[in-house]
Amino acid sequence: MIMDTLSTMNFDYSETQKMVTESAREFAEQYIKPYVMEWDEAQTFPIEVFKKAGEMGFMGVLVPEELGGSGLGYHEYIAILDEISKVDPAIGLSVAAHNSLCTNHILSFGNDEQKERWIPKLATAEWIGAWGLTEHNTGSDAGGMNTTAVKDGEFWVLNGAKNFITHGKSGDVAVVIARTGEKGDSHGMTAFVIEKGTPGFSSGKKENKLGMRASETAELIMSDCRIPDENRLGEVGDGFIQSMKVLDGGRISIGALSLGVAKGAYEAALKYSKERIQFGKPISHFQGVSFKLADAATEIEAAELLLHKAAFLKNEGRPMTKLGAMSKMYASEICVKIANDAVQIHGGYGYTKDFPVEKFYRDSKLCTIGEGTTEIQKLVISRNILK
Repeated sequence: MIMDTLSTMNFDYSETQKMVTESAREFAEQYIKPYVMEWDEAQTFPIEVFKKAGEMGFMGVLVPEELGGSGLGYHEYIAILDEISKVDPAIGLSVAAHNSLCTNHILSFGNDEQKERWIPKLATAEWIGAWGLTEHNTGSDAGGMNTTAVKDGEFWVLNGAKNFITHGKSGDVAVVIARTGEKGDSHGMTAFVIEKGTPGFSSGKKENKLGMRASETAELIMSDCRIPDENRLGEVGDGFIQSMKVLDGGRISIGALSLGVAKGAYEAALKYSKERIQFGKPISHFQGVSFKLADAATEIEAAELLLHKAAFLKNEGRPMTKLGAMSKMYASEICVKIANDAVQIHGGYGYTKDFPVEKFYRDSKLCTIGEGTTEIQKLVISRNILK
């Protein structure tokens, strides 16, 4: 029975996947690579690049064509994020957050009218999307949020603040989760869509970060922010449950981002190890270096397989919470390890900004934190295997 199952497996990319991969690679080489360090140094959020990505179909990857999207699946989505993140993980992070969080939340839980109102603008990057769950005092403990939404006739009045929000300043629309019931009640939170320019809705401090510096991270502030009930996504009290489902898919995207970081660092280290001569031969000939490269190559293969298995389950509409958590946890942890080893292989040069591994090293750490820390992934996995 096992052999029958294995005989049907096909690890080759489809023609669509090949085309999408090549397109993303060319996009990254032409529109991102020349500016990577410039954007990183200045913490520039290059909106024009995301508009171009929208034209290419990379900002609405999972959105049906009738709503202006690419109508692709999770295998293609992994390929796009992988190729972009190999060149600049910060741009990969923003593409991931826009697709998986804001856009996907509306796509998954909005009604037809809401989808038609917001999705086409998001899918083409006419509008940049943000998603607000995390607060200053509630990171992993999202259920303890302080932001509230109080019903007032046909309106809701929101008060509170969200932090570490990707596109918190530049986003044109945000999905915000607010407390409509008791603190800690998983059915006491509701999701709302807020457009930029809504009175009482503003952005606060932009974070000065270690890595991922071209991906904007800032506060969202709601101060007596009144929004109509028609901006509510799904039923009152369903916001937290929706968010957990959104994060299931989001973990594949952060896993794909991590895969790109790992590949970028590995490929740079492989190239350098063949060029750097010590004791009369390339350092790749020394076991201390070659074994690091062997480990990295193996870990990348394993991460990629885990991600595509999770993507397969997601595309099929089958339960993938455990596999999503596994793939995100593994890919993010190995990307930190591989980036660390890549710096070590470069020696002193790896510590300078003249070589790309310094940036991969800084960018990699966010992958073990964002969209659920490694510890949260272990909690999700252990709960699933101990059921």
